[in-house]
Amino acid sequence: MAYQIDRYNNTTLTVVEDGTVDQTTDLKFIGKNYAGYGEIQNENFLFLLENFAGANAPPRAISGQLWFDSTGGGKLKFYDGGQWRATGGSAVSPTEPTGLTDGDFWWDSANDQLYVYNGTDYVLIGPQNAGEGVTQMVSLELLDTTNSTKSVIAATIQDEIVAIMSSSEFTLNAANPIVGFDRIKKGITLTWTKLADNGKTNSAAAAGKDFNFWGTASDADRLGGFAASEYVRSAPGQITEFTSIVKFPDDGIQVGNDSDFKLFVDEGAKAVIENAEGLSSEIRFRTTNPVGTTVHSLSINNVGLVPAVDNVFDVGTSGARFNTIHASVFNGEATKAATLRVGTNNWFSANISATPNTIAARTSDGNIAANLFQGTATQARYADLAEKYTTDQEYPVGTVMCVGGDAETKATRLGDMAIGVISEKPALLMNSDAEGQAIALKGRVPVRIVGPVSKGMLVYVYKDGTASTIGSSSLVGVALETNNAEGEKLVECVLKV
Repeated sequence: MAYQIDRYNNTTLTVVEDGTVDQTTDLKFIGKNYAGYGEIQNENFLFLLENFAGANAPPRAISGQLWFDSTGGGKLKFYDGGQWRATGGSAVSPTEPTGLTDGDFWWDSANDQLYVYNGTDYVLIGPQNAGEGVTQMVSLELLDTTNSTKSVIAATIQDEIVAIMSSSEFTLNAANPIVGFDRIKKGITLTWTKLADNGKTNSAAAAGKDFNFWGTASDADRLGGFAASEYVRSAPGQITEFTSIVKFPDDGIQVGNDSDFKLFVDEGAKAVIENAEGLSSEIRFRTTNPVGTTVHSLSINNVGLVPAVDNVFDVGTSGARFNTIHASVFNGEATKAATLRVGTNNWFSANISATPNTIAARTSDGNIAANLFQGTATQARYADLAEKYTTDQEYPVGTVMCVGGDAETKATRLGDMAIGVISEKPALLMNSDAEGQAIALKGRVPVRIVGPVSKGMLVYVYKDGTASTIGSSSLVGVALETNNAEGEKLVECVLKV
């Protein structure tokens, strides 16, 4: 029976019939029951082992196949589906090769030059040939006056060295002189520049040798003979540092595109900080917080001192307090006060005893002492009377409760007698210090009800702490609202337990 040969990418390469040898590729595929399969199979292994080594490329190559080209320097090549390419080194040819991709090298064997392919053209890497003599960067070893060897790079144009790059400073040894150089500085030294005193040599041989750097330099040690540190910098982000005090006249300094900010001394010899530019101008104060973030904390404007953010910043600290702050009115909360004004001119202090003309304050146990409380309470904040009872577990608001279980109370089931409902916010709570949950005994409370209910309907004990309109022996209350939802929900009811 014939079998199908598939490539790694699951595409079919060929079908090998029984008793045949398929030669679609440079390796032979042996069909079923072919008699001489041993020699062919072993030769296949040998071809793979030697990567088809030979002077001629395999004639039936497929993409990904390797071939050791025993000629042309002996290179290992691979077939990319269209042509054979070297796996390493560079393509060697007296003419431009074809089929290379970005970054591939070509050694021009006719001119002994190396190129790199950028996807469109071949770019010459070197060596470059320009004019007569040597025109290129040349690595040199020079001797200094102590006979130590110094490695440098010399920029050479038609055999003339115009600049030397060095990682250290040294004076050339007379045993290996270079025309136009005496001392080599760390960095780049131009020819015919005497660097010992930062001046041009007066040698007659230097006539007409005006080598200079032309264009814009990103930095310079000196300008007009003065050190760069002696100038005030104006570029954004630059900082000028002075080693001694800097003095300005009484007119002071101005900052900003429109001279918005001013610092000066006025006629009364008073130091002035001013921002008089535009309407409603202000001066802002910014500092960094403990993690290094810049924070705007305070502004001064025509209103006065204004914090940058409401209710965030302080005046003074617990360890660095102001002595006395004078003001007509303080608006806000004070943590301490000696007295409190009552009426127009009466100032009373606080007291925990029932002392006349004092303000009542709570004791350490939370009580307030007084001889007599006068007045009428017109309302309570919440709507039910509740008392605390222990429960066998924590129950949600609205759960119908009865006596029983591992504690004093538990959630009701069908047939249980309800005593109340877990309260949400009791208006009056009895035994408030006792353990357990507040169970509403009277009043209006939300109740867990299952099934539709209409306002005015009676609700009874149902199952798992819920109530329902279905008849039962234990009445819970009367619904104060209508809710037609089928599932469980909270419905406000008047308790009738």
